Amino acid sequence: IEEAGIHSGDSAAVLPPYRVSAELQDEMREIGRRLAIRLGVVGLMNIQFAVYQGQVYVLEVNPRASRTVPFIAKAVGVPLVRLAAQLMVGKSLEELGFTEEPPVPGVFVKAPVFPFRRFPGVDPVLGPEMKSTGEVMGHSDSFGNAFAKAWLGAGHRLPLKGSAFLSVHDQDKEALLPIALRLRQLGFRLCSTHGTASFLKEQGLEVERVRKVHEQRPHVADLLINGEIDLVVNTPLGRESQKDDMVIRQTALRYDIPCITTLSGARAAVEGIAAMRKDGLSARSLQSLHRPEPVSG
Repeated sequence: IEEAGIHSGDSAAVLPPYRVSAELQDEMREIGRRLAIRLGVVGLMNIQFAVYQGQVYVLEVNPRASRTVPFIAKAVGVPLVRLAAQLMVGKSLEELGFTEEPPVPGVFVKAPVFPFRRFPGVDPVLGPEMKSTGEVMGHSDSFGNAFAKAWLGAGHRLPLKGSAFLSVHDQDKEALLPIALRLRQLGFRLCSTHGTASFLKEQGLEVERVRKVHEQRPHVADLLINGEIDLVVNTPLGRESQKDDMVIRQTALRYDIPCITTLSGARAAVEGIAAMRKDGLSARSLQSLHRPEPVSG
C-alpha cells in the first residue's frame, strides 16, 4: 500500500492489488516468469516491482522467500513453502497439482505491528529501515473493511468521528486534498498548521488553523494532550520543521492517537473509516474460507 521508499516489511499490503491495473499485473507476471527461467530459480523467488507513470520497474530480485509468503499462503489456502521445498528436491508442478494461480476469496490486507509504545521518544515515521516486529491480517469482501480489521488487529484505533489534524510537505498537498475532502464528507473537523491550512482553505475546505509547537500556546501538541484531536496525518515537512514533526508524532503515540505518516496509508485509513461506519465489522475464521463446500445428496 505504501509507496516505494518505505521498507516492504513496514508497508501494509493488499491481495489482490486494488490500485494496479490488470494489464500491469499481467506484465509483472510475465517479467517474473522470464526472470525465474533466466536465473534458473527453483522454488520461491522474491521480486520487488515499482510502477511509475504506467511503467513497471524491477527494483530487486532475491532467490528466496519473502515475508509476504505466509500472508499469501494463508490468503489463498495453499502451503506455498511446502510446495517450494518439494520442487527443490525434484518434484514438478504437474506432480504437485499446482499449475494455475489460485483464486483469492475476497480481499486480504496485511498490516505491520510496531513496537513504538515500548520505546518512549522514538519517532514513528516510516522509511527504508525496517521498524516493525510482526504483522496481522484482515479479510473482508471490500478493501476498506479488510484494512480496518487489519489496522485494529495491529493495535491501532480507527476513529469514526471527531477532529483530524493534517500537516504535510508541500509536495504532498495536492494528493492530500481528496483525503481531506473525504474526511469532511465523513463529518470530521479539520485542523492544520499554517501552510496546509492555507492550501486547504484555498480549495474551499473549512479548516481550523492551529499553532505549531514552537509558536505560542496552546499549540498542536497541547490539543493532542487535551484529547481534542482524534487522527493525525503528518508527512515529514523538511529540516526546518523536523523538530515540530517529531514532537507531534511522539505526542500522538504517547496518547494513543492514530498517527499516519504516509498519504497512501492515510487514503487506506479513510477507506477503512468509511467502511466501518457503513457496514461495521464482522468476523469469520480463516479456516472456513478454504473449507470445501459440502456435497449434497
